[in-house]
Amino acid sequence: MNDFWDWFWLMIWWFLFVAYLVLLWQICGDLFRDRDLSGWWKAAWIVALIVVPWLSMLVYVIARGKGMAERHAAAIASARRETDAYIRQTAGRSPADEIADAKALLDQGVIDTEEFGRLKARALAA
Repeated sequence: MNDFWDWFWLMIWWFLFVAYLVLLWQICGDLFRDRDLSGWWKAAWIVALIVVPWLSMLVYVIARGKGMAERHAAAIASARRETDAYIRQTAGRSPADEIADAKALLDQGVIDTEEFGRLKARALAA
């Protein structure tokens, strides 16, 4: 590794290797995300990716690229909806709601005044 061209070709090979890993990861993720493709076709694609990796990756992206993008966009939209629902569920409660719930428990006799005070202080601190 003494001259420029040795380093240059090393960087080219590293780039191709990283590109291969990224494509392999994306394609395998898409294969297992696709509910319409049968298990046999998934297995055939995996074997093709192992036996002739660059050719099968190129064929996969050409043949299934549009569906791959649609499935990826659908997965992102689903994750966003789930995250938004979780945030609304978790952050949607105000301290007044928590205090009202604690007061209802106090009125029912489930908790005592000391526990009510702790719940109220925690709700106001948050």
